[in-house]
Amino acid sequence: MERESASLGGEPVSLNQTIFQGFEWYIPADHQHWIRLSQAMPSLASLGITSIWIPPATKAMRSTSEGYDAYDLYDLGEFERHGTKRTKYGDKRELVQLSEIANRHGVSILFDAILNHKMGADNTESVRAVKVDPEGMVLFMIKAWTKYDFPGRGEKYSSMKWNKDHFTGVDYDQKSKRNGVWRFQGKDWAHDVDEELTNYDFLLGQDIDHSHHEVREDLFNWVEWLSSQLRLGGLRLDAIKHFSASFLRDFVRHIDQNIDAGTDWFIVGEYWRADSKVLSAYIEYMNHRMSLFDVPLLTNFYNISKGILTDARRVFDGSLAAVKPKNAVTFVVNHDTQAGQSLEVFPILVSSLFFLRLLLPCTSSPDFLSLISYTDFRKTIIEPWFLPLAYSLILLRENFGIPCVFWADLYGTLEPTLPQPPPSNGIIIPRLILARKLWAYGTETLYFEDSPTCAGLTRAGHPSRSAGAGLAVVMNTGWTSSGKHMCVGKVHAGETWSDVLGQTWGEVIIDTDGMGYFRACPRSVSVWVHDAAEGRDEADSLVFDDGGYSAVQGAMDKIKLREPLNTMPAWLQSTTEA
Repeated sequence: MERESASLGGEPVSLNQTIFQGFEWYIPADHQHWIRLSQAMPSLASLGITSIWIPPATKAMRSTSEGYDAYDLYDLGEFERHGTKRTKYGDKRELVQLSEIANRHGVSILFDAILNHKMGADNTESVRAVKVDPEGMVLFMIKAWTKYDFPGRGEKYSSMKWNKDHFTGVDYDQKSKRNGVWRFQGKDWAHDVDEELTNYDFLLGQDIDHSHHEVREDLFNWVEWLSSQLRLGGLRLDAIKHFSASFLRDFVRHIDQNIDAGTDWFIVGEYWRADSKVLSAYIEYMNHRMSLFDVPLLTNFYNISKGILTDARRVFDGSLAAVKPKNAVTFVVNHDTQAGQSLEVFPILVSSLFFLRLLLPCTSSPDFLSLISYTDFRKTIIEPWFLPLAYSLILLRENFGIPCVFWADLYGTLEPTLPQPPPSNGIIIPRLILARKLWAYGTETLYFEDSPTCAGLTRAGHPSRSAGAGLAVVMNTGWTSSGKHMCVGKVHAGETWSDVLGQTWGEVIIDTDGMGYFRACPRSVSVWVHDAAEGRDEADSLVFDDGGYSAVQGAMDKIKLREPLNTMPAWLQSTTEA
């Protein structure tokens, strides 16, 4: 018996928080995703989802792109560009409707904000720039795509027109028709960014100069404006390792001081670094006001699933949630770690080595082989057999970060080369989410001591949730069946427990000391719960399928997505569709 948490006593406890990433990289470019999410909201809320991270809702360089090529932050699918008003996911009216429907179901919206760069400028400007190259730094006159006039929007919401003064560098010279990295004369990369590759300010596109007073003012105004347009519960901030930490701290402070209920916003940043010391230091710099995704834990999941780490007892070693549980967002998969995407191998793609080599200052010019040895190439694709085990660890533990469930693990993926249904045909992971909602409360005891392949934990339950029902989890990474003698509490003596996931047959009768022997089949996880627990019938019959889309057939759901919803807010019913 490794550790027992402090009891919560008899005071009521709040519902466990669970984030859902409401998209994958391969969402169809049908401009209907906001409606798709609106239709899914009742079932997601019923399952136990409390927050939904939506894809970038601002106008991108292309109407079919995923949104990370940000063009205009003030356009949520409202203004004409290249013959359309909609983003890949829909128009502003549908987005507003989604935020209203989510609010009614007690689900908060996390808005994906792209503040590092812009792409898709309206015109070029001549600018003197230094090409970043280990072979030498030469000053050029280039044509840079830095002029943003926003002709579709004009000056509505913001009068600022972006130009070369508002950027530090670009990745393309229109004059020479060449790719590369050019730093503008008189500008410098931000110094308070990640030190990977010496300085990792530049990522792509037109790199925003967050030290410029007009940029700061416009971004501060934008987030206030955004809060007036949508019902939001917080932000997901993209690529924060690539822009000024001091700016971001000021940005978050501005939210807290200038937005109604801004201090209640949940803010999580994407800082892709498998080093919990670095991530912890960043959280402390942000005065613990921000959370970060737990990349080190994901690394451990990968290593166990691939057999690189054979001792499952070390799964939490070095994780962010182990040292900053209140500021960690745990996850198993996201859109960037899907097959073929940018973080399938991290921290950088093998194919991007030459491009990233250009970012190194001349004063630290390592040769190509040095760069390869410096970079730690670890694939983050988790083996399918381990997905349920990983999800059980992030969903059912006590005070171990807030878990985030990925779209494809509920709805499947439309990945072009291999579309797939959800893991376990939509049975195991939805039941794990529901188990978190119903029974993952009360005293936690970990059983990680005696076996490198079999680990367990119990939650004793809490009187204010599901009439005090608890659970017992056994995770088995070995090739033979295994089990654990574990205590679930004397209050459960005499109860008959069985595996709610249906992975392991049989029953366990809890003895007078609150003990039972709980088993798991090879390379699987079992979650044991009282047969008569509140919510057990719902869990036993749950097969999650509310029609997100069929990944096997590659077809959209049968819902007529363009029909108005019966739950449409009254104040929107008179609004004509853009």
